[in-house]
Amino acid sequence: MDDHNKKNHYENKLIHEKSPYLLQHAHNPVDWYPWGDEAFEKAKNENKPVLVSIGYSTCHWCHVMERESFEDEETAQLLNDRFVSIKVDREERPDIDSIYMKVCQGLTGQGGWPLNVFLTPNQKPFYAGTYFPKEGKYNLPGFKDAIMQLYQQYKENPERITGIGDKITASLQERMNAEGGELKEEAVHQAFQQMQNSFDTIYGGFGQSPKFPSPHMLMFLLRYYRTYENELALTMVTRTLDAMANGGIYDHIGYGFARYAVDQEWLVPHFEKMLYDNAMLVLTYTEAYQVTKNERYKKIACDVLTYVERDMTERKGGFFSAEDADSEGVEGKFYVWSEQEVLAILGDELGSLYNRAFDITSKGNFEGSNIPNLIHTNFTKIKESFDGTEDEFKTKLEEARRKLFAVREERIHPHKDDKILTSWNMLMVAAFAKASKVFDIPSYLTTAQQSYEFIEDHLVVDGRLMARYREGEVKFKAYHDDYAYGLWALNELYEATYDSNFLQKAKNLSNEMHHLFWDETSGGFYLYGHDADELIARPKDVHDGALPSGNSVAALQLLRLSKMTGEMKYDEWANQMFTAFSGDVSSYSSGHAYFLMSKLFTVSSPKEVVIVGEPNDENRVKMERYLQESFLPELTSISTEDPESLKETAPFASAFTKSSQTTFYLCENFTCSLPTTDVEKLIKQL
Repeated sequence: MDDHNKKNHYENKLIHEKSPYLLQHAHNPVDWYPWGDEAFEKAKNENKPVLVSIGYSTCHWCHVMERESFEDEETAQLLNDRFVSIKVDREERPDIDSIYMKVCQGLTGQGGWPLNVFLTPNQKPFYAGTYFPKEGKYNLPGFKDAIMQLYQQYKENPERITGIGDKITASLQERMNAEGGELKEEAVHQAFQQMQNSFDTIYGGFGQSPKFPSPHMLMFLLRYYRTYENELALTMVTRTLDAMANGGIYDHIGYGFARYAVDQEWLVPHFEKMLYDNAMLVLTYTEAYQVTKNERYKKIACDVLTYVERDMTERKGGFFSAEDADSEGVEGKFYVWSEQEVLAILGDELGSLYNRAFDITSKGNFEGSNIPNLIHTNFTKIKESFDGTEDEFKTKLEEARRKLFAVREERIHPHKDDKILTSWNMLMVAAFAKASKVFDIPSYLTTAQQSYEFIEDHLVVDGRLMARYREGEVKFKAYHDDYAYGLWALNELYEATYDSNFLQKAKNLSNEMHHLFWDETSGGFYLYGHDADELIARPKDVHDGALPSGNSVAALQLLRLSKMTGEMKYDEWANQMFTAFSGDVSSYSSGHAYFLMSKLFTVSSPKEVVIVGEPNDENRVKMERYLQESFLPELTSISTEDPESLKETAPFASAFTKSSQTTFYLCENFTCSLPTTDVEKLIKQL
């Protein structure tokens, strides 16, 4: 029996799932179960411990562990005899992942995927780790040894194992109810200081390696620059964005950013591409363009959106989740080139030009092959030897890119995780909406609206927002992140369209979010709703990971919504969150960069502009354009033809009167100055 047939010879309980990650494991000899009552009942009835193995379909080390251990019959037999094994897709079940990731970090000081946690049948963890090699190596315990020893401990010392599980669970619940207090402005300066201390002055970014884009930190720094006029904050942003755009972390041929770089100078990516990274980076490059008017930032943002529309969009309008690092079982194979290959495709003249510009050599810069990059490219020198104008030079490089892209399209593509996640889709809606208003590109707005409609049409069941759609199946009640990112998307859609329907939807979503997730005792939002299945703890995350936490996003977007609608309750909820999370935020400020953007919002004298006038009036159009293309994070805006139409959505603005000319109202602290019809005067004021 060949390996392929041997692999498909087995079938476990994951075969009926829709998650691409669970389906990848459906033919393992391990007797996998999806998370649910059946697995835990089996563990109780047979008095077996439980292995919960968590990952996602484009995770490189998850694939490695599957090949080494979960596809290995001997290891699978050891596991099947001693444990009940559960596979979890972290992207479908961030609630389970959040709880057990905290356990792993608490026990080992680190986390990551695959995440392997060993539980008692009542879901209490007693041991955890990330990747285990099959046999012990790299100073890591072997998976086979771990299975044998942990099972032995479970059988011989059941009281000890139960005690460990109870202790870990109690500590977990305690940590989730940390004490609050006043969140002072000092935390904002502390975050900036910490970022400055870890900033790489040569290659940009924070820390040494591996290097993550951390877009929410860059967004914080743009606001810090705006509020305190701190030039260093802006330099940290531009140096990082330039370095990433030059590096191999950016796909210079097909566009889009990889998840992180394994080295300090952003050359070698971990080749998987995630929807959320690309959404956050579009938002960041777009804001950086607003601040600097650097055309390159606009181009990068637009090129990433080209990649998303081309490769990551479902025909009805939703966005897919991720693309794998591996193709044909080799990491990065799809993306790399040899010098001779480029010359054969482009010819000697164009090929030599491209190779010089993008660091393609006979020696290679990655395992004997080449990752196109501009890290050490001296364009001035290359242009000197080029016979033609600057525009002709750019045209030639673009011609080369298109030809290489066409050839690359014929290669075997990496696996695409085509499930549609509400939270990540909402982020991409926000990115398309923001880019549409800043760059004045109507087609982006169409894409944003279509995707939002896709979510409304396919991911709402009996009025309840859901978390995941794939192949017609909708599953899992939406988590807090889905709602928080949804509020962000709606706020961006409103400011891109000034259609009050989006404002009303934002209010409805916020009220529903508060009803489902709010902690009535301490404030802040729990990760899963009170209508969902209960786990051993109810996480209430505020710390930013690869993405800003739902609580961070909710705080800022509720403040924006409060200013746009004049409704104080949204402001009050955000302020209660300041109190609830002040301890966490103050103890590690730079790890809460997005949350601190809401503190920056409150200390930067937030203002609202209300525009009343005919839709096509020259002054109304001019003012809207100014507001949409400028970086004014402390400002929210409303624009309407008829103030009376805002009676439900923004009652404070419905009292304004309409005159024969477009009229502008500037409001601060819910008090509005005298109206003006002088658009130039108002722009100067702002």
